[in-house]
Amino acid sequence: MPSHIGIVACSAEGAALCYRTICVEGAEVLGPHAHPEITMHTYSLATYTPLLDSGDWQAVGKLMLASAAKLALAGADFLICPDNTIHQAFSYVEPQSPRPWLHIAREVALSAVARGFRRLSVTGTRWLVESEVYPEQLRAHGLEFMRPSPSECAEIHRIITAELVYGVFKPEAVAAFQRIIARLKSEGCDAVILGCTEIPLLINDANSPLPVLDSTRLLARAALRRATQ
Repeated sequence: MPSHIGIVACSAEGAALCYRTICVEGAEVLGPHAHPEITMHTYSLATYTPLLDSGDWQAVGKLMLASAAKLALAGADFLICPDNTIHQAFSYVEPQSPRPWLHIAREVALSAVARGFRRLSVTGTRWLVESEVYPEQLRAHGLEFMRPSPSECAEIHRIITAELVYGVFKPEAVAAFQRIIARLKSEGCDAVILGCTEIPLLINDANSPLPVLDSTRLLARAALRRATQ
């Protein structure tokens, strides 16, 4: 039997995409209409955002651990979190967790190495881009990276928090991402990390100036592999 996947969710659109990916691509591994058992728990995003603004990562970790405890009681064998930003609490969460985790940035780094990329641009919320969530994992795998400029970071953050998390996808937002990614390409980046789980709903290989590393789907596929090993 496949393992039971627990999803510690934060924002709705990214978590839904992760869930759908496991379900749809599970059929390719397990047969028609089949996928591993999945349980998801999330506190309101409004519970998280004041903690993100204040940088209270221990409190963020406590919310994640509370979700993890509920998922463990529901029977989850291991856990994933389809939210890049709150991985800043991972070092607090992992040692106390009732179940093992997959780390989203590690899965992205492994994919980048497998695809032969060397210098990555990192996009996501201001909280994520300013953090060490991706730099730690990328350095550990011998990868270079670039962050957007402060003004670009502010624009991306606004698009994510004011539009994407509400399921609003505007042509102007696509154009903004394309402009920023093109500028990072001109600086020598050979791929872009879609480091917010909502960004893949807006940007993909078909409309990006750089090849994309879709953190949402990469995490979902890693969970599917683990569940079916």
